[in-house]
Amino acid sequence: MAQSVFKSDVEAVDALAQAYRDLSKEISKVIVGQDDVVKAVIISLFSNGHSLLVGVPGLAKTLLVSTISEVLDLEFKRIQFTPDLMPSDITGSELLDEDRHFRFNPGPLFANIVLADEINRTPPKTQAALLEAMQERSVTVSGQRHALPKPFFVLATQNPIEQEGTYPLPEAQLDRFMFNIPLDYPSYEEEVQIVKSTTSSNQYDLRHVLTGQQILDFQQLVRKIPVADNVLEYAVSLVSKTRPNTPRATGMVNDYISWGAGPRASQYLVLGAKCHAAIAGKYSPDIEDVRAVAKYVLRHRIVRNYKAEAEGYSEERVIESLL
Repeated sequence: MAQSVFKSDVEAVDALAQAYRDLSKEISKVIVGQDDVVKAVIISLFSNGHSLLVGVPGLAKTLLVSTISEVLDLEFKRIQFTPDLMPSDITGSELLDEDRHFRFNPGPLFANIVLADEINRTPPKTQAALLEAMQERSVTVSGQRHALPKPFFVLATQNPIEQEGTYPLPEAQLDRFMFNIPLDYPSYEEEVQIVKSTTSSNQYDLRHVLTGQQILDFQQLVRKIPVADNVLEYAVSLVSKTRPNTPRATGMVNDYISWGAGPRASQYLVLGAKCHAAIAGKYSPDIEDVRAVAKYVLRHRIVRNYKAEAEGYSEERVIESLL
């Protein structure tokens, strides 16, 4: 965090908490309800992680992402994934210009916030190109590396119902996402409010809350937040309990899980807990902050076995038993 802006890290954490409140207030002008979803997306953004939004059509996933990008004054691009999409369609390709020189034409990945709509509808080759860019923050075309803009944040969506003609993401690629965020139907009162606001001529005047540089500063700040050893050990212990047939595994894990979470889950638990504490105005995370982000971090990193599927045990139920 730049010392010229804030006198101390304590002052910077206070600024981060205020920025979160301002962001939530602006987003709520357009998005009705979904407070937990908005909170999780903002935490992953400030933690420099990517998120996978899972929900049925019509739950305002696209509207949420475009609203966040507008409030953050960032460049936003949406990629609609289809079975015929090729890697060059998203990364960009080289074109022959008028002077007969090849020049790189950037694809839609070159933005600050990228919405990868229905990521499971495109073949593994294109999925891999996106996930490589997420990890490396760059793309390589014809042997040349092209850095992506900073900050760079991918929000992918997935429809959990329609599975015909889809290419489910392998576990190793799901692991690239910091959070897996489920979206549920709105309550009756929220749906009344949604229909009322979206069927009128109301226009929303959204103001820019943060610049790209401020987000990069806050991402650095989150990493600097101190964490007590007992909190860090709790996070690592929680992740190790998800691994079947290991000394720390619980009976339910041994019975219903075939593969547990890897070390990246422990890293994201600690980072997410740090940010969760900071947006609440706390200067160091406690165990409750780890528990608050645990479901988002773990639900796509544990693999149920056939017995769990047959008996109706969900990932959430297993995680709940660990918490």
